[in-house]
Amino acid sequence: MSLGQIAIAVAHALVGWGLCGAAMGIGLAKTSVNRALVIHAIAAPIIFALVSAMYFTYFAYTGALATAAGFVAVVIAMDVFVVALLIQREFSMFRSVPGTWLPFALIFASTYAVGRLIQS
Repeated sequence: MSLGQIAIAVAHALVGWGLCGAAMGIGLAKTSVNRALVIHAIAAPIIFALVSAMYFTYFAYTGALATAAGFVAVVIAMDVFVVALLIQREFSMFRSVPGTWLPFALIFASTYAVGRLIQS
């Protein structure tokens, strides 16, 4: 992959991460933490299914497995360096299965499923 192709894949992952952050932020502003986590867990795979559909339809520089792993890696990196370190200044979010680990798994699964579907 060229640097430009990597940048396009990372840009898609960043768009998905930003939209997930918006869903979580709106949820926290409008409802309880628990409901915001549920909203985030529902929104994350939908958001990444849509982002993945765009990526696989127009670019598809990587296969389904590599894309799913790459998208999740970008999301984890952004959560570590932006959310945990810069915003929250702690890593307690990573103790939450429904708040962190479930969305990571669902992002991976939805990206992989969309990639397999579109690339078949």
